[in-house]
Amino acid sequence: MKAVVVRKPGDSSVLEVTQVAKPSVKPGWSLVKVLGFGINRSEIFTRQGLSPSVKFPRILGIECVGVIEETTDALHLPVGQKIISIMGEMGRDFDGSYAEYVLLPNEQIYPVMTDLDWKTLATIPETYYTAFGAYKNLKIDSDDVVLVRGGASGVGTAFVKLLKAKFPETKVYASVRNASKKAQLLSVGYDDIVIDDNGLLKTDLTFTKILELVGPATIKNSIAHLEENGIICSCGQLGRKWYLEDFDPIMELQNNVYLTTFYSGNVSQEKIQEMLTYIEQEHVDICPEKVFDLENIKTAHDYLESSQAFGKVIVLIRRKYG
Repeated sequence: MKAVVVRKPGDSSVLEVTQVAKPSVKPGWSLVKVLGFGINRSEIFTRQGLSPSVKFPRILGIECVGVIEETTDALHLPVGQKIISIMGEMGRDFDGSYAEYVLLPNEQIYPVMTDLDWKTLATIPETYYTAFGAYKNLKIDSDDVVLVRGGASGVGTAFVKLLKAKFPETKVYASVRNASKKAQLLSVGYDDIVIDDNGLLKTDLTFTKILELVGPATIKNSIAHLEENGIICSCGQLGRKWYLEDFDPIMELQNNVYLTTFYSGNVSQEKIQEMLTYIEQEHVDICPEKVFDLENIKTAHDYLESSQAFGKVIVLIRRKYG
């Protein structure tokens, strides 16, 4: 099969498109024919050698959509079943989805019922699952005023689409480091932008709900713009700072505000199906910003790392299903 192998950490040049043996099934694992997957920043971090537990060579990829090719659980995962898989240790402890086939633990394969096409479905798994979990934990209502810190990211654009599908009148602002992406941000549903200048929001606005995707690097400044009884959900680390330091919860949260998160590793078939049902019932507008094929994986990584990056980037495996 064709796969993308990383033999050593480095820049995108280490992404080697090559032929490798198709995995053989083993007890408790089934083989998935990959139809598509999203590119995630965590995969870039792994490629760069920033995931200490990952040993090379490795096929990256923490998510995929596809169909069961060979099964060891015909009752729950029959051959031909449409599936989503995310997280676990796919692409880290064992080879992931940057390939035509991937061997996965049965408990990490989630059968789904959906009429969404493969391009749409490939845009959803990790990004929309994280955005949907944050949307629920923020307890969004129609009269909220919302900020998405890191609004141009894949999770940010997914979040605003999920929210606006149900609450089109709710005001949603995107933080961005410069105004050049304003037109793009407005086109996906944001009402306006707020400039983020070296970790400081250049506005006097306050918000009832904040989705914090930059993470520990900016969370204190975000909390300073949160209204009393507001909620902030921190579930991203775009600022490349992993831990919150010098944080006195009594003083930082003194305005009676609530800090929560959403961990996309908290996953189940029921939660995934709930998300898909919401997407279909609310007619959420899901469209990737860029679509690549496996041979152009390097270009996909380069785009996501560039200052032009916007929204969700996916790879489709060109088969008859596409």
